[in-house]
Amino acid sequence: MRRTAALLAPCLGTVLAAAGLAACAAADTTPPAAPAGLTAQAGSATSVHVMWRAAAAADGVTNYQVFQSGRLVRELPADRTMVDVTGLTPQTSYTFTVRARDAAGNTSAPSAAASATTPAARAEDRQAPTAPARTAARADGPRTVTLSWSPATDDTGVTAYDVYQGGIRIHTAGPGETSTTLAGLRPDTAYGFTVRARDGADNSSPDGPTADVTTPPSSEQRPDTAPGGFTATASPGAVTLAWTAPDTGRPTSEYELHVNGRPVTVIQFGAGAVPAGRVEHRLTVTEPAGTVWELRLRARLPDGTWGAFSERQRVVLAP
Repeated sequence: MRRTAALLAPCLGTVLAAAGLAACAAADTTPPAAPAGLTAQAGSATSVHVMWRAAAAADGVTNYQVFQSGRLVRELPADRTMVDVTGLTPQTSYTFTVRARDAAGNTSAPSAAASATTPAARAEDRQAPTAPARTAARADGPRTVTLSWSPATDDTGVTAYDVYQGGIRIHTAGPGETSTTLAGLRPDTAYGFTVRARDGADNSSPDGPTADVTTPPSSEQRPDTAPGGFTATASPGAVTLAWTAPDTGRPTSEYELHVNGRPVTVIQFGAGAVPAGRVEHRLTVTEPAGTVWELRLRARLPDGTWGAFSERQRVVLAP
């Protein structure tokens, strides 16, 4: 397994202070493998949706670089494997490639190219498509689901269908498609998928009906998705959290913190700073000393769902 070192620099939208974490490792000069499974689908007259398969965890990928005709247009953290490239010209063909980069700065060879042609623009199109009237899902195995939907209608024509799970877009299909295969799911897990239609002006329909499906158990041992070894230590004006990132096959960049049974914040790690192994994070607190907190933590998984909760930790805020 390749080993890399990364700098932890969490970013929060609450009164939280970042804590640094660095690891030392031997010089790493081996580049990751080139991303595979690249696809490009025009989503509107001025945008193309680009997707690819996630790198193996052993590659230590920290971010992806998206190129349009050899020009870098986007950089994404390792947990993102899709992007909308916007600001394009209608009725134009575009070619995309993706490179993977690890924490040591090694960059992969470019992926195989994928091309898409944007449709013609429709002036002053403000009418959204209708929502797909029917949606159905069938589990094909512990990690794969076939999702199907009925066609939507639009005054200027549907250009794409977007699949959502838990409010997060996880896939985009072409205008002539009414089904797709969703892979990389978890065994023995309940899912709810919805589909929205999109037109050439990027107007999106409401959600179609939710398609509920439960994947069957796997003969393999189901991975533990809970953060491990969760601890909470109080000090004056702060609580320091520590945990071990779950092994979900991809780096985990997002954790949801619950205090006294309620979600209070999402801890997010930016591009190039997604931690692996042991993680520390310091919370700045303003509540009175003696306040009792019961804390739990869970990770956002690659399929968009939240994983299992960590063990509960009880802490009394220090004076």
